[in-house]
Amino acid sequence: MELSIWGAFMVGLMGAAHCFGMCGGLVGAFSTSIANSNQGNYLARQLGFLVSYNLGRIISYTLAGMLVGGGAAALSQLFAIDNYLVFLRLFAGIMMIATGLFISQLWMGITHIEKMGQVIWRFLNPIAKKLLPIRHQGQALVAGLIWGWLPCGLVYSTLTWSIASGSMLQGGLIMLAFGLGTLPALLSAGVAAKQLAQWVQHKAVRLISGLLIIAFGMQTIYIAIAQLS
Repeated sequence: MELSIWGAFMVGLMGAAHCFGMCGGLVGAFSTSIANSNQGNYLARQLGFLVSYNLGRIISYTLAGMLVGGGAAALSQLFAIDNYLVFLRLFAGIMMIATGLFISQLWMGITHIEKMGQVIWRFLNPIAKKLLPIRHQGQALVAGLIWGWLPCGLVYSTLTWSIASGSMLQGGLIMLAFGLGTLPALLSAGVAAKQLAQWVQHKAVRLISGLLIIAFGMQTIYIAIAQLS
């Protein structure tokens, strides 16, 4: 599970380019809202908005991890299915490899998973739109709580690791680590986003990070197969 937590953190960190695409527009809107207000200390207020938004987003990720991890554990106990979590770990290992291929830009198939979340987002999107423009940190926090459920292939892939953990606590920790990994990208938006984006887009950095995540996936599969034998 320590490997899964570190892997989840790395997925969040190296998925910065994807994060910019999914949330960058909203984060950029904070700057516009602050610039149009009459209150001073622009940088401090921008940071306050960003922290509030990202806190809400990470809370949503953690809750989702706890729900799916706890749900998997409950189903395992309820139906007493032999090797239930082992097969889930096999699936999680496959998803780790797919995520590593995405990070390495060797295969982008994981983005198709985002279509699965369109059903949920169809209900949340009208609520999210009502929050715009965001004028204070309370709104930013609520926006983060809602945008945390935005359809995202990286989020869904990492959630499979939470499911395979078979634990509410471990599932929440995995998604918390993922959310913390995304922080450098989204906290730097509008401040040092360009430099960070250039770094994570560097071919060698993406390749090495992706290969490490693939290695996590292969180890997960190996352990699951060993448990079956």
